[in-house]
Amino acid sequence: MYAISLGGDGAQLCPLEPWQAEEFLAHMDRGREFIGQYVGLPDVVTDPASSRAYLQGYADKAAADTGRICGIRWDGELVGAVILRTMDVAQGTAEAGCWLEPSAVGRGLVTRAARVVIDWAVEERGIHRVEWWASTANAPSIAVAGRLGMTREGVLRESFRYRGKLHDMEIWAVLAPEWRANRPSTCGGYRPPGAFPALKNGTA
Repeated sequence: MYAISLGGDGAQLCPLEPWQAEEFLAHMDRGREFIGQYVGLPDVVTDPASSRAYLQGYADKAAADTGRICGIRWDGELVGAVILRTMDVAQGTAEAGCWLEPSAVGRGLVTRAARVVIDWAVEERGIHRVEWWASTANAPSIAVAGRLGMTREGVLRESFRYRGKLHDMEIWAVLAPEWRANRPSTCGGYRPPGAFPALKNGTA
């Protein structure tokens, strides 16, 4: 099992697989209300069976090379995740996303983890365009997109209905040449291309 350091503060990027369903459910229970403000995942992962099904879905995506999920750990405890929700290698596009428990907010964990995963998508899988979608009300997610060097490309007004409310959705994106030009040489747990072997093998 790989574990990629995200810095010297105990943060790591690790695989999330179906056999970890109980741990994933416990993580979701701890952050259910907080995560569910803008992310529908807590409404999907509600018991051991649905937790395993969610992780199995990403295992299937990894096998098909159409998506990935990686857990974010803080001192060994699962506190969040970063995902490639979609990935189309032929078209060179992907959509990244994230969530965190409230106890893990404010440490830059998502930004550090997303840098590793996006770099892998660009350099190892040839992805040209990585998108980041967020409700205009989700200021922390929008801030991450900015820290990742993405460009705000537009707003889809009242395009997403969630829990009875219509949300304006912002679209942010970074292109491969922009990513390479602005990628930090040192940044917490940033790793250069090739430092994510388990992703290459489709096991994350």
